[in-house]
Amino acid sequence: MTSIEAVLADITRFSSDVIVNAANSSLLGGGGVDGAIHRAAGPRLLEACRALGGAHTGETKLTDAFGIATAKKIAHTVGPVYAAYPQSEAARLLAECYRSSLELAEGYQSIAFPAISTGVYGYPMEAASLVAVAAIREWIAGHPTTTLQTVTLVAHSENDLRVLERALFSAP
Repeated sequence: MTSIEAVLADITRFSSDVIVNAANSSLLGGGGVDGAIHRAAGPRLLEACRALGGAHTGETKLTDAFGIATAKKIAHTVGPVYAAYPQSEAARLLAECYRSSLELAEGYQSIAFPAISTGVYGYPMEAASLVAVAAIREWIAGHPTTTLQTVTLVAHSENDLRVLERALFSAP
């Protein structure tokens, strides 16, 4: 049985087989969580990401974790810019980030997600949390024999943690 939990932590130091990077479409680093993961993983991550040729919104690509000793792999996913899409399309693309990351994490025991698209991409945290929890639960329900034992939503602040916890307890 796969569990879903929310924690307050630094995702670059959080122990998980796979950590998810909220990347931009170039996959070559940026601000926020993306920049922090690139800094923590070191220059070999940039080399590996260059070879991937970027990614589209909703798509996820996998690399080694390199200098991040607490993880084996990094799943780089490109979330939607909230204002660039109708609300239903933004939600569909955000959910696809979670589903495609979970697909690539199959074979591992744990995956940790930051809040995708909630920073400079402007997705409201409350709405993004509900999409995330629903997408994760739907994926788990459709994969009863998954190797994933733990899915962790990693909050950047106490407020974000409260929002994630509310989503975990309110979403069906």
